[in-house]
Amino acid sequence: MTALTELTPFTYHVLILVVVLIIKSIVSHFITHEPLRFFQFYCAQLGLKVLNTNNSAQHQIIAGLLALLITLVPIVIILWLFADFVAVDYVWQGLLLYLALGSLNLGQINVGIAQALVAKQNYLAKQTLKSLLLRETEQLSQVGLSKAAIEMHLLRSLQQIYVVSFLFLTFGPLSALSYRLILEMHYCWNTKLGQYKHFGFYSQLFIQLIQWLPSRVMSLLILLSSIGKGSVLFWRLTRGHIFKLNNDFYIAVHAFSLAVRLGGVAMYQGEKLRKAAFNDLGKQPEPRDIIKANRKVTFSIYSSLFLLVLLALSWQFTMQS
Repeated sequence: MTALTELTPFTYHVLILVVVLIIKSIVSHFITHEPLRFFQFYCAQLGLKVLNTNNSAQHQIIAGLLALLITLVPIVIILWLFADFVAVDYVWQGLLLYLALGSLNLGQINVGIAQALVAKQNYLAKQTLKSLLLRETEQLSQVGLSKAAIEMHLLRSLQQIYVVSFLFLTFGPLSALSYRLILEMHYCWNTKLGQYKHFGFYSQLFIQLIQWLPSRVMSLLILLSSIGKGSVLFWRLTRGHIFKLNNDFYIAVHAFSLAVRLGGVAMYQGEKLRKAAFNDLGKQPEPRDIIKANRKVTFSIYSSLFLLVLLALSWQFTMQS
């Protein structure tokens, strides 16, 4: 305890982050679990209860905002007040961070999907992806499954690991958990689903605003990892997306760095949705590209952690000297 009290706040939080990531990684490797499963169920039921598709678009947007606020605000207030009664602060912060972080075994899942596709077991790959995707998987070919697996890993790693860690270090554990709760609402009330087109407006907007900066940082790390392999060209081809509030820049950078096509048409509730497509001149994704994408994500996360640890150590030594 004495050693922990001598740490600077930044070093203290970096230490908690590293320890929790290690614990989460070990647990995720052996057990597939989702601590927020009950909250996901609650959001689904709340959406069905509150949403009235017969109302005007404006009324549905307001209803979605109210549903978000009446769900989030009481939880935040209770957790904020409860923190004063916790004797061991780092355990409390670690617990909130653990709940906020997503699964760390997505790379392992994607390896299994790639192996299934190589073995021509498309049905197994579809069933594995089905629970991780909003889009429909039944009609996807091997190319479509490879693309979906890559995009799933890229987006979930960004949203559930990178952004959560960024918020934890910047604003604390309660902000990280609050963001994750909004993210779960966004998943449940996604505007790509017809009935939630208006209802999910604010949950989507808040997520886009919050993850804008972390996603740009992660994208720039990918560009740096491509130095000498066309990184300048990639930047020129993708910089037009950088100020958009969506994930276009993030997906575009990965599409060019992996030399594959990403984005494009996806099926939601039986309807085709045309999304932005990236790197049209690249080849269609293959199972081996799933593994390459795993390495890109791993590089982004570990290089960021390495830089954080170096920064924390240098800051600690500077403050002590």
